Amino acid sequence: MGRRAKITVIGAGNVGATCAHWAAAKELGDIVLVDIVEGLPQGKALDLREAAPIERFDCDIIGTNHYEETAGSDVIIITSGLARKPGMSRDDLVAKNTEIVKSVAQQAARYSPDAVMIVVSNPLDAMVYVAWKASGFPTHRVLGQAGVLDTARYRAFIAMELNCSIEDITALLLGGHGDDMVPLTSYTSVAGIPVTHLIGKARLDAIVDRARKGGGEIVSLLRTGSAYYAPAAASVQMAEAIIKDKRRILPCAAYCDKEYAIGGYFVGVPVMLGARGVEKVIEIPLTPEERAAFQVSIDHVKELVALTSRLMA
Repeated sequence: MGRRAKITVIGAGNVGATCAHWAAAKELGDIVLVDIVEGLPQGKALDLREAAPIERFDCDIIGTNHYEETAGSDVIIITSGLARKPGMSRDDLVAKNTEIVKSVAQQAARYSPDAVMIVVSNPLDAMVYVAWKASGFPTHRVLGQAGVLDTARYRAFIAMELNCSIEDITALLLGGHGDDMVPLTSYTSVAGIPVTHLIGKARLDAIVDRARKGGGEIVSLLRTGSAYYAPAAASVQMAEAIIKDKRRILPCAAYCDKEYAIGGYFVGVPVMLGARGVEKVIEIPLTPEERAAFQVSIDHVKELVALTSRLMA
């Protein structure tokens, strides 16, 4: 019998704790929840472990304020970072989160040199770059979660529109998280039927726009927080593909050099996700409109990376 997989989740806030919850429910492996706040990861880990007899999952779940317990992890999910506060500029947020992600990625990499790192912290595309630089990992073992979440929102809204099962909806998107995302309606289908045959252009455009602003819609409803069920589920879907070597094709923030002629940045593209992390980036033909929208997204990533590079220098 082989050993169980080991998953480290850094950050025990709503997203991190919910990652641990989904991973435990799927019985993906043993889980270590890490946070700088004393008692927080320990309490949430113990609470989750006490749910095991009810939900019938066998896995060890521990909380800690130290990285020694994370040693030998197969997957590291980084959710640490500050949310943007009133009066805080985007640059302020980038500066603070660069510092946090750099620190946690370095410490986690030291104890789990063979892990695959999934970054969830924002601004996503820049934070993946920070984690890659700080960890010293090869590019195929560092990737960002955004596309899976954005695609899920897009698919959920299509299912709501058509009143059909979400299981039959396949969709794809490129680019950055949120406003920068490029949903590809030409690659969206319902049980193999192109979505454009089922939903008119104006309505589909409105759905795309809602998916782009999906995070903001939830923030405005909650007023004192942001989304965490779907972001965590998206992160764990990626972890599952890696742990089980499923070779799933999912949109992730992955390193692209020659691919799409991007030239060495982490951007949202479809990838094959397996035991090595990014097994390959999948290049697809784009319409001129899609290519133009994707370029806007790439340019934005380049700006953010230039800022983080200066901060890390």
